[in-house]
Amino acid sequence: MGPLHGFKIIEMAAIGPVPFCGMLLSDMGADVVRIDRQGAISMFPDNPVNRGRRSIELNLKQDSDRELALSLISKADALIEGYRPGVMERLGLGPEVCLLRNPKLVYGRMTGWGQNGPLAHTAGHDLNYIALTGALHATSGQSGAPRPPLNLIGDYGGGALYLAVGVLAALLEAGKSAQGQVIDAAMTDGAASLMTMFYGLMAAGSWSNTSGSNLLDGGAPFYDCYVCADGRSISIGPIEPQFYSELLQRCDIKDPLMHAQMNIHAWPEQKQRLEALFLSKTREQWCQLLEGTDVCFAPVLDMEEAPGHPHNVARETFTEMHGQIQPAPAPRFSRTPAKIQTAAPKPDEHRERILRDFGLWKTNNEYN
Repeated sequence: MGPLHGFKIIEMAAIGPVPFCGMLLSDMGADVVRIDRQGAISMFPDNPVNRGRRSIELNLKQDSDRELALSLISKADALIEGYRPGVMERLGLGPEVCLLRNPKLVYGRMTGWGQNGPLAHTAGHDLNYIALTGALHATSGQSGAPRPPLNLIGDYGGGALYLAVGVLAALLEAGKSAQGQVIDAAMTDGAASLMTMFYGLMAAGSWSNTSGSNLLDGGAPFYDCYVCADGRSISIGPIEPQFYSELLQRCDIKDPLMHAQMNIHAWPEQKQRLEALFLSKTREQWCQLLEGTDVCFAPVLDMEEAPGHPHNVARETFTEMHGQIQPAPAPRFSRTPAKIQTAAPKPDEHRERILRDFGLWKTNNEYN
């Protein structure tokens, strides 16, 4: 049983970071009950991000279902929702109403722009949120308009993880004060927070505002990815001098130009020479030479290859459920291990069991 065993979390069905946060909390042992909107059709019903929940379907525009939702919330430790500001209030399920019924409730709110501000009520997606924080520009490379990255920075890194941390911190505090509170988690705030180190480097004069010219954004030849003879790619990252020296030694690089590691004026020419070098062998040949050394090396694997890599196999980084390969729960706990509780539920699959477990099942089936 995971470290959150015994905690009850209500998840208002949403997209993006809220389901991912629900997955994390479920993997760590929480009982996550998802309130699905009646008649709603999920775009990705069997996606493993939806794993580990129980589902009840409610029409929150009906008084009886709204009261049932409040009854569930009154017995929960936390609630997470991802609607635009004001939607939960219009449904009669805003923080004031819920905290009146359950003073210890941790009320987690997830939005792109936040609960206030000039953009708070406008639509957006991960790409827009990270664009506003400097994160997209900083990862865009040197030429042309930035390409959309996967929605890892805004939705999941700056959104779901910050929501999860906020919920867990508030649960710890509520255990001491017996008082709940509201968490305003915005993807713009979280993505900006992820950029803290880089804003610090820029303030110190150690980071250029020209993307693709710095140590960690592809500007440095020794922290980049390279195409091999077979069209596949590898990654290298020997930033520290001793690791860089090992790269030179193992690749038999004797060119004096390549020994001037931190001469940024030499970086473009150094990169050209490394491009030519790595094109001389296949990815597998470079793996045989460099993998497992202190060169800071890894092959660039696609999603079909990654689960089969020996390191991922040894760590059981991926698992299989109902024939579907998916990442295993993280992080690892020594005494209360995390685990996938169930596959993604069907809407309303667990109505009776949820109501019984929450003490809300009536013999006359009032809530059936």
